[in-house]
Amino acid sequence: MENTHRLVIVVGSVREGRFGPVAASWVAEQARAHGGFEVEVVDLAEYDIPLALPAESPKYAGDAYPRPAGMAALTSALEGADAFVVVTPEYNHSYPASLKAAVDWHFTQWTAKPVAFVSYGGAAGGRHAVLHLENVLTELHAVTIRDGLAFPNYFTAWQDGRPLDPEASGYAKALLDQLAWWAATLRAGRDAAPYPV
Repeated sequence: MENTHRLVIVVGSVREGRFGPVAASWVAEQARAHGGFEVEVVDLAEYDIPLALPAESPKYAGDAYPRPAGMAALTSALEGADAFVVVTPEYNHSYPASLKAAVDWHFTQWTAKPVAFVSYGGAAGGRHAVLHLENVLTELHAVTIRDGLAFPNYFTAWQDGRPLDPEASGYAKALLDQLAWWAATLRAGRDAAPYPV
């Protein structure tokens, strides 16, 4: 459908026993029910994402950036996306190294595209991680969405793969409505003229 946007949901944690795939599965279900998206879940645990980076930044190397072959499918998914939802935990008041590495290996894939956040953690619900991610993705010329989803104390706030808060689906719809609006607006802008990086 012309009004459908390609949404990539990124599972940011690769830690053993992580909760991220549970949250991402629920978010994907909400996005499919929303009707405005073609949904793909990208789990960073399935890709080879080295922490060591080449000397030249992807900002300057462009398509010549030497990414490992094991990252090709990840790069393709990010490139083809109209919008993103990043699912992240909070580790030591920030987000996982796996997510930072995935971001740093890419540049134009985020440019002029909207990014929403679903976070989880202890009392803060991952909000510290999101604040850091907003700064990083703004540097890459992405547009971060104001309304996110945060799940404090997720270990007691979810049951059978679903949040216990009856308002959660409504919050997800608000996030997805904003994400769909930005996806349409930014895609039209990208189609009309190259983004001036």
